[in-house]
Amino acid sequence: MTQKIETDAGPARIAWQHAEKPRLVLAVSHGAGGGIEAGDLRALAQVLPRHGVTVALVEQPWRVAGKKVAPAPKTLDVGWRGIWPAVAESGLPVISGGRSAGARVACRTAVELGAAAVLALSFPLHPPGRPEKSRADELLGAGVPTLVVQGGNDPFGKPAEFPEGAYDLAEVPYGDHGFAVPKRAEITQEQALEIITDAVVQWTASLG
Repeated sequence: MTQKIETDAGPARIAWQHAEKPRLVLAVSHGAGGGIEAGDLRALAQVLPRHGVTVALVEQPWRVAGKKVAPAPKTLDVGWRGIWPAVAESGLPVISGGRSAGARVACRTAVELGAAAVLALSFPLHPPGRPEKSRADELLGAGVPTLVVQGGNDPFGKPAEFPEGAYDLAEVPYGDHGFAVPKRAEITQEQALEIITDAVVQWTASLG
């Protein structure tokens, strides 16, 4: 089911995958370079409803408008605030999630919006080759239980680069920023996606 939402940043769109007996809602958005068709987002939308988690795949207004470049972080936050009443309408606890730029949005707004937890897929800890430009403060400031799922070869921040903090981190071996693994890797692309979905299923089970 697809739902259009008016926000102060323009219309957004939510693609719903409902659980039969939901106990949680995962609202999850895309990054600055892609949409909700990303493999990890699609895998989560397919698997999580079987485990009692309704998934809301959120298309930010700039994507709905057909633009190729994401706006400034503040504008992304405005769009996310605008969709929140729709994902929270059921009264169930809502996990605020996103991949890459979407993960930053989820971290920045979690406490303000009353998120139960944050799922950060491919958190861009720093621009490639610029570790001094750290965004660790956003992650560490999320203020709610947080799971980071990170590719072992992510140029935006490898797992070993992440600072210690009150969050969980699951590594996808060999994975790049989009969790793609090279053909010579010891795991297949399908196994990489299973690592992601298994980690999120286990983590959501711990949330209640």
